[in-house]
Amino acid sequence: MFVLELTYTAPLDAVDAVLDAHVAWLDEQYDRGVFLASGRKNPRDGGVILAVAEDRARIEEIAAGDPFVVAGVCAYRITEFVATKTAPELARHRQTPG
Repeated sequence: MFVLELTYTAPLDAVDAVLDAHVAWLDEQYDRGVFLASGRKNPRDGGVILAVAEDRARIEEIAAGDPFVVAGVCAYRITEFVATKTAPELARHRQTPG
C-alpha cells in the first residue's frame, strides 16, 4: 500500500487550470482499483492519495502520468507501507510483514 503526498509547486491558478484533467485521471485510477481514497490537504497546498499496486515502480509510473505532474504544478512524495491492519472494507488489502 502507498501514501502519495502531492505538494503544489505552482500558484493555485495554475493548479486549477489542470484540475479537470487531474480529476479525470483520478477517476481512471479508481476505476482500475488502484486508488482507495484521495483529497486536498488543508490548507490547500497539495493533496493525499491512498493507493495499492503490485510494486513501487508501478505507483511511480502512475504518478508520472498525473496531469498535475505533466503540467509541472506538483511534486509527489511516495511512501510505501505494509497495511497489517485495516477497516473491514479494506480487508482485501491487508498484508503480512515480510
